[in-house]
Amino acid sequence: MMSWTVGPDGGPRRVNHAAVTVGDKIYSFGGYCTGEDYRTVRCIDVHVLDTATYKWKVINHQNSDPKAIPFQRYGHTAVVYGPSVYIWGGRNDNNACNTLFCFDTTTHEWYLPQVTGKIPEARDGHSACIINQTMYIFAGYLEPTESYTQDVHALDLQTLTWSYVEALGDAPMYRDFHTATGFDNKMYVWGGREVAGGKYQSKDQEVYSSNLYCFYTVSKRWAVMYTTGDIPKGRRSHSASIYDGHLYVFGGYNSKENQHFNDLHRFDPIKQNWEVVHPSGDGPCPRRRQACCVAGSKLFIFGGTRPNENMENESEGNDDALMDLNDLYLLNFGQV
Repeated sequence: MMSWTVGPDGGPRRVNHAAVTVGDKIYSFGGYCTGEDYRTVRCIDVHVLDTATYKWKVINHQNSDPKAIPFQRYGHTAVVYGPSVYIWGGRNDNNACNTLFCFDTTTHEWYLPQVTGKIPEARDGHSACIINQTMYIFAGYLEPTESYTQDVHALDLQTLTWSYVEALGDAPMYRDFHTATGFDNKMYVWGGREVAGGKYQSKDQEVYSSNLYCFYTVSKRWAVMYTTGDIPKGRRSHSASIYDGHLYVFGGYNSKENQHFNDLHRFDPIKQNWEVVHPSGDGPCPRRRQACCVAGSKLFIFGGTRPNENMENESEGNDDALMDLNDLYLLNFGQV
C-alpha cells in the first residue's frame, strides 16, 4: 500500500524550481523565494538531496567558467540525459532566456553546449521531457512577443541540433505551467493555464481543461485521449511523474475556483483510465509550483507555495497571500 512520510530536514524554500533524479540523488535548480532579489544577475543555486539519507547539500560553482553558469531563475525546465542535466528557459525579473546550459553531475561543472538549428524563443512556464535521445519543448509564455504558444521544438541531444516540429492533428490550446511526461515514444500533456488566442487580457480568458493530450513523436501527431474514471479537475502548476507505467498527477491551482489541490491521481495509459489514489499517512498540504521526482520506489515532493491562512483572498500579484514552502514529502509506492 502506498504511504506518505515527511522528510526530517525539509528542503530548500523554493517555488517554480526544476529538479531531476540522477542515480540516488535529486538535483534541484533555481526557483523563486519571496523577498529575494531577482533583478540582480547572480548564479543559479543547486541543491542536492541524497535519497538514502534525506540530507541536502548546496553545490558550489568553483570549478565552472562563470559565463557557463545560468543566472538564478524560475519557470525553467531541467531534464537528465546520462550524467548530464540540461537547463533551458525560465526567467528572472528582467527577462527570459533561451540559452541551453548543461550541468555535469559527475564533476559538478557547468558548460555551454554548442547548439545549431532553429533555437526556440525565450520563454518560461513551458515543459520539457526526453524521449529516446530527444528533448521536446512545448508551449509556455514567450518573452519577445508577450504571448502564449502551442509550439513544439526538439533538441537532438546527440547532435545538439534544434528543430521546429511541424506537428499534425489538434494541438493543445496556447498554455503555460502544464506538464509534459515522456513514456513509450509518446509525450503526455495535461493541465496548465489555457489562454484562447494566445494573448492574455484578463483572468476571464483562462481555461482549465481536464483533457489529456498525447503527442506521438514518431508520426508527429497530436491526439486528444478519450479517458474514463475519476478525471482530475483542471489546474496549473501541478506535478506529473511516471512510475511503473502509470502517470501520477499531484497538486496544482485553479484560479477560476481559487483552489489549491493536494489530491493524487493515477492514469493508466493502457486502460486510459483515471483513479484517485489515497495513500496512508499525512500527505502534503494543498500547493502549487512544487518540484516532484521519482527515485527508486519513492516519489519526492518538495517546495512550492500554499495559500496564507491569514489572508482572506488571494491575489496573483500579492506575495503576502501565498507562503513559500521548504518541506519534503515522500510517497512510498510499495506494492502498486
